[in-house]
Amino acid sequence: MSKRKLTRQQRWRVEKVQAEREKRAAKHSARQTEQLAAGEYGAEQSGRVIAHFGRTLEVRGADGAAVRCHLRANLQGLVTGDTVIWRKGEDGSGVVVAAAERASVLSRPDPQGRLKPVAANVDQILIVFAVEPTPHANLIDRYLVAAEATGIAPVLVLNKVDLLADHDGELGQLLERYRALGYPVVRASTEQPAGLDALNRQLAGRTSVLVGQSGVGKSSLIDRLLPDETLRIGALSEDMRKGTHTTTTARLYAMPDADGVLIDSPGIREFGLTHLDADTVTDGFVEFRPHLGLCRFRDCRHRAEPGCALLAAVEAGNIHPQRFASYRRILASLDT
Repeated sequence: MSKRKLTRQQRWRVEKVQAEREKRAAKHSARQTEQLAAGEYGAEQSGRVIAHFGRTLEVRGADGAAVRCHLRANLQGLVTGDTVIWRKGEDGSGVVVAAAERASVLSRPDPQGRLKPVAANVDQILIVFAVEPTPHANLIDRYLVAAEATGIAPVLVLNKVDLLADHDGELGQLLERYRALGYPVVRASTEQPAGLDALNRQLAGRTSVLVGQSGVGKSSLIDRLLPDETLRIGALSEDMRKGTHTTTTARLYAMPDADGVLIDSPGIREFGLTHLDADTVTDGFVEFRPHLGLCRFRDCRHRAEPGCALLAAVEAGNIHPQRFASYRRILASLDT
């Protein structure tokens, strides 16, 4: 469907609004420049973005205090986790004057399919799933592929293990399958005395971002890990046994008992991979990598082609059939 063309009057209104916004931004930037030159802001210091609110940021300084800061007009695209240089004003607010180079960035496609950064300088992605809602391997695989594409180490966190039966059954087999691939698997529970010990050890000394299906208990975990913070905890909906998303913006939290931080990002029911091509998805399955480039045909699509190295690896038991089926489903979703 072609886009609806704007009338001349509509185009004029849009251009007028954009011009007014640019004028206000330039005026605000000029005022900040004058204040900086007049010495109304203190010395430069390093900080880290806690949260992002349009043209303002919440920045944590070296003393641990959070300060609401404005952005210079020439700084765009900062996200939670960015390291910045900022100066404190006489009124208690601040201004961000520079941004440091990122060690890593986690991006996610928006509804229009455009990549949007959501967190920066992340050491590991904690993929949280739970006994309830019932975890689906394909959804976990989507998160793993997305993590592999960013180059950020993924860690699987099974939450609500207190709801497990005496024997893990199929869920236990699923966990062992991922552990055999080299992915760390951490079990957690907010209902058991030592239920968060393993998770605390995994978080120590690292910057971690929590991702996962709504209702898996990300906010509840943070509420227990960070008792001094207040989060709105959504109750698990009874009808669909799926969670109601309650976190509205990515936010960084300092761990009180470990030298590490958490970034909690908005909950999503399915991790979008539409920005990835077939080769990136294929490379996102770590057990495929030893077999890539060994197919008889260079343009092999790993479906039913003779001499396909991946199909041969499935037949030989080197690739689990369910993982390969999950891979096929992910590729099919890219074509829809």
